[in-house]
Amino acid sequence: MLQQIYQWFWWDRLWLPVNVTWCDLEDGNGRVYAHVSHLYTTIPLSLILLCVRAVFERMVATPLAMSFGIRDKVRLRATHNPTLEHHYNTHSKHPSQGELLGLCKKVGWSERQTQRWFRRRRNQDRPGTLKKFREACWRFVFYLNAFLGGLLALYDKPWFYDLHKVWAEFPKQTLLDSQYWYYMIEMSFYGSLLCSVAADVKRKDFKEQLIHHWATLTLLAFSWCANYIRIGTLVMLVHDSSDVLLESAKMFNYAGWERTCNTIFVLFALTFMVTRLIIFPFWLIHCTWVYPVELFAPFFGYYFFNAMLIVLLLLHLFWAKLILRMVSKFICGNMKGDERSEEEEGEESYDEEQVHTHFNGSGSAHTHSNGSGSAHMVNGH
Repeated sequence: MLQQIYQWFWWDRLWLPVNVTWCDLEDGNGRVYAHVSHLYTTIPLSLILLCVRAVFERMVATPLAMSFGIRDKVRLRATHNPTLEHHYNTHSKHPSQGELLGLCKKVGWSERQTQRWFRRRRNQDRPGTLKKFREACWRFVFYLNAFLGGLLALYDKPWFYDLHKVWAEFPKQTLLDSQYWYYMIEMSFYGSLLCSVAADVKRKDFKEQLIHHWATLTLLAFSWCANYIRIGTLVMLVHDSSDVLLESAKMFNYAGWERTCNTIFVLFALTFMVTRLIIFPFWLIHCTWVYPVELFAPFFGYYFFNAMLIVLLLLHLFWAKLILRMVSKFICGNMKGDERSEEEEGEESYDEEQVHTHFNGSGSAHTHSNGSGSAHMVNGH
């Protein structure tokens, strides 16, 4: 039965155009093709990237953050209370009014004391600015190198300037060394993000980010197996271009360089709109949707690949909405909140405690605000 499933899954008609079989994509006659076995390389590479990231964040990002004067502020910790801790971990971090009153009776505290405990406990779980800076710094370095590497791999290729040539001789297109490493490193990076997702800063668009990472990996893996490699490299390059600006803006945001952050935010917003909402749908998706049918009849792989591109486009529209909301607030001078991250909650005046309200930045591909209410960022992959 497993053999039948295997044969059905790798049926030529699912992956390749009519009159083309896997036998036609065997290495020989000076041609080298992408093979499924190559994808196993991404497993050790993902682990290597996780190790490189850990060393980079400790040896490079942390000293850089310190030079910017970034420190994690000391937070007031919630007092140990097993009853409230159990409710916090198993029921709700934001108890309703009814739950709050019930908890007050159990622990013998006033409603105000209990509310304050939950505020402090939620703040304890929120990542500090130093952690967010380290994440943004790592992603900035990766996206910058990936974007420059992609340009280096593509600038002299004819399909970089004429999208019709993406499909020349498809699928019998030989694999280049630059394409191999570009794909392996990009896929390994997204694989490492999935491995570290539990430890990374968690944001309000957490589900959208997971969908984005899985859609990206699925798209890249399928394009590799079906030899959609030329268009795949173009899609990666378009996405990396705006991510470089996003992560650099976050770094300056956390450092408190408000004017620099705002300037880069404007550049990021413009780049995002041009690359993700113009070039991506009207150039790249048009290239994958219209040009192939001029050469061969549509098949399952053709529909599946375009469907995954549409999923990415829908995610782009979601993030574009957040970006435009931030631009609107930026223009109106009403930058008070954070569209994707939960802000740190201030302590209410109680007993001898002072009133103070804090707004923390958020990181990754994404929206964030600094203490002065400067520009928020929104990410899209």
